[in-house]
Amino acid sequence: MFTMPGPAPMIGHDDLERSLAFVRGHAAGPQEGVFGPASVTWRVDREAAIFLGAGRALLMQLAHPWVATAIAEHSRTLADPIGRFHRTFGVMYAMAFGTLDQALDAARRLHRRHSTITGLLSAKAGPFARASAYAANEVSALHWVHATLVDTALEAYNLVLPPLSDEERERYYAENRVFAALFGIPDAALPPTWEDFAAYNAAMHASDTLTVTPEARAIAAKILDGAGLWLRPPVWYLALTKRLLPPQLRAGFGLDYGDAEQRRAELALTWIRRIYPALPERLRYVGPYQEATGRLSGRARPDLFTQCSNRLWIGRSSIAPNQSEHNSPRTAPH
Repeated sequence: MFTMPGPAPMIGHDDLERSLAFVRGHAAGPQEGVFGPASVTWRVDREAAIFLGAGRALLMQLAHPWVATAIAEHSRTLADPIGRFHRTFGVMYAMAFGTLDQALDAARRLHRRHSTITGLLSAKAGPFARASAYAANEVSALHWVHATLVDTALEAYNLVLPPLSDEERERYYAENRVFAALFGIPDAALPPTWEDFAAYNAAMHASDTLTVTPEARAIAAKILDGAGLWLRPPVWYLALTKRLLPPQLRAGFGLDYGDAEQRRAELALTWIRRIYPALPERLRYVGPYQEATGRLSGRARPDLFTQCSNRLWIGRSSIAPNQSEHNSPRTAPH
């Protein structure tokens, strides 16, 4: 089961609301949110280390021609990369660590933004014909983006921390099927088990649905070069991103992963594996997770340290949106 060219179901407002009813039926609680402190999702997603995979996830998404075209035509990623980072993780962390109402609100804002992202491909790409339509709220496109987030988070987690057991990994995937419903993806459209999910990813990696277009290569090159920022990604991070990519996609993006890059990636991992597990939890765990645990302990608002951490990860002091964010589509990750 993987993305095929041609029309596929679109997620409309009523479809989303049905999916959100599914989320409410599986949620941990109004204050605990969708997953809660007993979940494997909180255990994995609280780790700052999962950002080691951010470059991988973005490039894997760009390898889908619809995503590359949508970013080129509808996104401010290159003009405002830090803002895009904050918008993306503001939505994702509200879904993961917010109250149930905050998670559902983030899902609706994301859907509204996605509903504006439609267009026609300017050139043939893999199985997709020139002038064929694309849309961000199409099921198979959403499925691929969701898959890159789930798969990459676990890849990055396993790089530096003890890997999840088979049972924990299955729980993590089951929880992320609920997370998929926040995108509006119906549960019936998803692989039922982790093994099936891994087979879906392998099929996608081998299929021509993932075709790295010149547009995708140009966007990736600018992002990997820092997108005009004075602070560029360190060379070890670029080497690690190359290491994490499937070989065929690495080749598609024209990324060299020779002996020097391999040594650089392995050296970086050696040091990260020594240092990261020993860090205090206040530094290891992202601000939105700390805000969530504070909320469950009765804290009305994040403490100063958590507010500062939130500003680093999501660009604001709290995962709770302000009024302007309720009314603006730009809070979505584009």
